[in-house]
Amino acid sequence: MEIEILKSKIHRVTITEANLNYVGSLTLDEDLMEAANMIEYEKVQIVNVNNGSRIETYLIKGKRGSGVCCLNGPAARQGAVGDIVIVISYATMDFDKAKHFKPSVVFPQTGNKL
Repeated sequence: MEIEILKSKIHRVTITEANLNYVGSLTLDEDLMEAANMIEYEKVQIVNVNNGSRIETYLIKGKRGSGVCCLNGPAARQGAVGDIVIVISYATMDFDKAKHFKPSVVFPQTGNKL
């Protein structure tokens, strides 16, 4: 049997931009992505701590070290600059393997720095 399990989480990152006129996605500092074991175009869930919204989109690499966390396209309607969000990705794996799997969890500091 396979189950879906938490793979990676960036806990409490601050939205720095919201770009309604972009095609879509979440632009995220490449340092944060790397630390959380996330890759470009990976499907993610974004949970907004300020307003409770939950959306699914995909990641685009942002400039390394910039601290960028930009909601793009329709996602820009789900948060505002300064809101705190949690970025989550999941993986499907064998139930027995999942029992021993340890997700990557990142807790950004001020300015979305590691």
